[in-house]
Order: sequence, then structure tokens, then C-alpha cells
Amino acid sequence: MTFFKKLKEELLASPLYLFSAGFLVLLLILSLVAPLIPIDPNATNVSQMNQAPSLAHIFGTDNVGRDYFIRVVYGGRISLLVGVLAMLASVTIGSLVGLTAGFFGGKIDNVLMRIVDVLSSIPWLVLVIVLSVFLKPGLTTIIIVIGGFSWMSIARLIRAETLAAKVHDYVQYASFIGVKRSVIIGRHILPAILPTLIVAASASISSAIMTESALSFLGIGIQQPLASWGSLLQNAQSTLQSAPYMAILPGLFILFTIYSFNNLGDLIRDSLQKEVTVDDN
Repeated sequence: MTFFKKLKEELLASPLYLFSAGFLVLLLILSLVAPLIPIDPNATNVSQMNQAPSLAHIFGTDNVGRDYFIRVVYGGRISLLVGVLAMLASVTIGSLVGLTAGFFGGKIDNVLMRIVDVLSSIPWLVLVIVLSVFLKPGLTTIIIVIGGFSWMSIARLIRAETLAAKVHDYVQYASFIGVKRSVIIGRHILPAILPTLIVAASASISSAIMTESALSFLGIGIQQPLASWGSLLQNAQSTLQSAPYMAILPGLFILFTIYSFNNLGDLIRDSLQKEVTVDDN
């Protein structure tokens, strides 16, 4: 049974997986078509400040009269962009470090793991504050900070999976008959750790979105005129009592997005594991 058939079966068998996939597809479509929506996210109208949700403004307006629906959509574009790019950076670095440490072992493993330990001991908030002194706060900085300093847990996870995969008989035999190490890693090690890597990648996107939201909420993340869900939450503090929807809406989007990405990782992991089980039988 192919992976895609198992993926379809798992997806249709769980309402939670269906909801997560549908929400992410909807979010992706909104993010892609946002420039085509004839609403300026930065257009102000002081005569319509803090308007409640209505047919004219389905998410209401903010404290300067901007349409809040388009602000949330554009905020989602930024949050997703940060999540995906930071995930790619952290997964790439973490996978390379984890594979190298686990496969080669010895002194290489010790040196790489000590570097991981040192970087893991630095509080990320302190790191961001220090980097903000040297780098201008904004989209590029937040991607560098999250992607460049969130790979340590992935490296540990991939190292552990590599150590487990390396002792399999077929890997030992391939090494014994002189198969190149790069071939062993590509053909035997990577397929064995792929389910774990996919789950780690989905969790990394969720973590990056949450971290970006927290940093933007604190005022050291995404800066004006750009907006993310975190910066929208920060701006909503001043109108929390009079316009609670300004905090509730981006908060719900953050919650559902993180939940959906975590479910997506579980869906792909379960499909891959069942495919491997069927092939083994």
C-alpha cells in the first residue's frame, strides 16, 4: 500500500486530522490570495475606529479604523513565513549536526554535543535582546534568531534516531562490504529517521510561530508597518475591554495553526510508520 493511500485513510478516519488539514489549506489559500483582496491593510478611517464585527467588516476594525480581517490575513502571511523559513533553517542545521554526531560518533560526537549543550543553556529571550542591539528588529532578524538558535533539540533527536538506525544489520553489512558512508546515510539512515524528522519539522513550525508571536507581543519581533499575529495581540492590549475581538481573533488563529501543524505531523508519521510495517510484513 502506497504512502498516499495510507495518508488518505488516516486523514478520512479522524475528524481531527480532517479539521487540521482543512484549516491549514484555508489558511494557505487566504495567505496566497491576500494581495488580490481589494482591501488595503494599512488604510485608516478614524470615523470607524473600534467597530464591532459586521457585514461591512467581518472582523471589525482596529483602533485607527483599519479593516481587521485583512490585518489578520496579512499577519498570518508573516507568521507562516517566519514559521516555514525558521523551520527549514533549524531542521537543516539540526539534521546535519545530529546525523554527523550520531553516525561518526567519537570525538566528533563529543564536540558537536558540547556545542549543542552550550547553545541550549542560553535563554532565547536574552539572546534575542542581545542580537537586537546588533541587528535591526524585524522579519529578517526574527527568522535568523529562531531558525539559527532553535535547532539544538532537533539535533539531539536526530542523533538518537541515527544511533538506533546505525546498529541495524543491513547498515552494519553495508558498512562491512565497503559501501560509501554517504550512500549508507542516504539509503539506510535517512529513511529510518524520516518519520521522526517530519514530526520534528511540524513541531518546529509550531514552535517558530509561537516564538515569533511571543517576541512580537513583547515588541522585539515584527515591526510596523508589517503585522503578525503576535504584533496584533500587542496592539490589542489597549482596547482589550472595549474591543476584545482584537485579541481573541489572532489568538484563535495562533492556537488553531499550532494545533493543526502538530496534528499534520502526527498524520504523516502514522502513515509512514504503517507503510513501513506493511512493507516489512
